[in-house]
Amino acid sequence: MSVGTLTQLSVAQAIRGAMLTADPTAKAMATREVRRAWAAGRLAFAFDAAMPDEPARPARPELLPPNAMPKRGRGGSERGRLALLHALAHIEFVAIDLALDAAGRFGAERGPAFVSDWLDVAADEAMHFSLLARRLRTLGSDYGALPAHDGLWDAARETAHDVAARLAVVPMVLEARGLDVTPITIERFTAAGDERSARILARILDDEIRHVRFGTTHFLKLCDERGESAPALWKTLVARHFRGAVKPPFNDSARRSAGLSCELMTGVV
Repeated sequence: MSVGTLTQLSVAQAIRGAMLTADPTAKAMATREVRRAWAAGRLAFAFDAAMPDEPARPARPELLPPNAMPKRGRGGSERGRLALLHALAHIEFVAIDLALDAAGRFGAERGPAFVSDWLDVAADEAMHFSLLARRLRTLGSDYGALPAHDGLWDAARETAHDVAARLAVVPMVLEARGLDVTPITIERFTAAGDERSARILARILDDEIRHVRFGTTHFLKLCDERGESAPALWKTLVARHFRGAVKPPFNDSARRSAGLSCELMTGVV
């Protein structure tokens, strides 16, 4: 996908093209190119292409149901740290498509600023994936060398009908959980002497606070437009569309920075 080609497309067509790019490196590059073209005004604000029900995926990694995933330990051994880095790379890879899908599926309804925010997120996720994939190669492995979780796209399927549900579940639950657990993961890599991996994860954590803030801000704006209580609607949507529990421990400072107040979580924990 070249910039010259992108200038002939709508933003929806460009997003769809990136989502249907299977090769991981090519998908990351295509995503960043879509973001650049949109920021430069080269893509029309038009939604004349449907988002795919399923994004394209590479032949590797093998995708398994969550209950079939091998145990990877807690990152204490070198093998455990490689498995953890691989799992994180896969999360970031799927997150590219989650952000692209949000921009392309709900952009017509929510407007250009919404598209800009989620294309920014998609470009960040592409960068995160690239950093982790490069780190795996440096350590003698590769993305695709291990099986990966096949349940991450479930949230997109479950919330494809409603932008409020998408915001409530993906940035405000799934990405927010990353704010809670990443500092502990950073400590484990640091304790093992892997400062390079720890620095990558610290960079990702900083960006994810901004991503959660985008989700929270858009959710609160939508609630205001609908005249609904944000805590009540969030509680309802999470109970209906999230398969799991939202429970502590929480990274309170990171969540506050992202706008996730205790009041907003009242009734969920």
